[in-house]
Amino acid sequence: MTGVRFAGWGIAVPDRIVTNEELSQSLDTTDEWIFERTGIRERRVGGSSTLLGRQAAERALDDSGYRASDIDFVILATTTPDRLIPASAPVIAAELGITAPAIDLNAACSGFMYAVRVAQGLLATGHQRILVVGAEHLSRWTDWNDRTMAVLLGDGAGAAILEASEESQILASDLGSDGSLVHLLTCEHGGTIWMDGKEIFRRAVRVMVESAERAMQAADVTAEQLSLVIPHQANVRIINAACDRLGIPTDKAVVVLDRYGNTSSASIPLAVHDAREKGRLADGDLVLFTGFGAGMTWASSVVRWRA
Repeated sequence: MTGVRFAGWGIAVPDRIVTNEELSQSLDTTDEWIFERTGIRERRVGGSSTLLGRQAAERALDDSGYRASDIDFVILATTTPDRLIPASAPVIAAELGITAPAIDLNAACSGFMYAVRVAQGLLATGHQRILVVGAEHLSRWTDWNDRTMAVLLGDGAGAAILEASEESQILASDLGSDGSLVHLLTCEHGGTIWMDGKEIFRRAVRVMVESAERAMQAADVTAEQLSLVIPHQANVRIINAACDRLGIPTDKAVVVLDRYGNTSSASIPLAVHDAREKGRLADGDLVLFTGFGAGMTWASSVVRWRA
């Protein structure tokens, strides 16, 4: 079996909600200003990448009906591991009772889709079930006095169980990177996250559109055939602009940005969970997953959804 299917999903977010109104008490901003420019109303803050990642993984296992002993590889997509050494994936695995190989993967906000692609390759070479987690503790690396970044970022995690299958849900993928753009969004050791917002916006729309078009072409799927788009949740203006250029109605895009902010590698699984909870995913639907991240990285996949 060389195909892959998603066998279960789970998410975890901190309890603490930080609203735009709360941020406006310490920053020169307002709820209206933030929402108009980003689409964000609030974000979750707290926990850690390992804590949130483990909780999301537990829920994905419950959703799939599998046990920890059924998992034979763990991939954690994160830009915010708990420490430099060791990786956080083995910690999550140990807390779940998994002794299989476990690795961290950092492709910034494209991380979850990169991890899914790596899992797809592992399944093609004989592995049976892989736990993929996207978890972020971005608040730890946020300068809460910086209006440009503090309003954007949040903490959270999402996880999926992928398993080998005769039929592949993933019809085609497109991934890439351009390291010459590394200066546009950075966080140095001991520093905080910094971004050239205007340039990121311009580049992000372009790479998302081009990547999505390549994935759809490889899958022999048109924009009209898509039931949903599940994009990385960075900025609602980026989502709307990308949908417009792809010829996809914006009401087909799943948006959870208003509640969670930008959660980097956790954002796509958080959006998948929301779409499932609201009944927006039906068996056989064609769905486009697409996103971009610092690096600059990008990743898109066309998925045939199975209940």
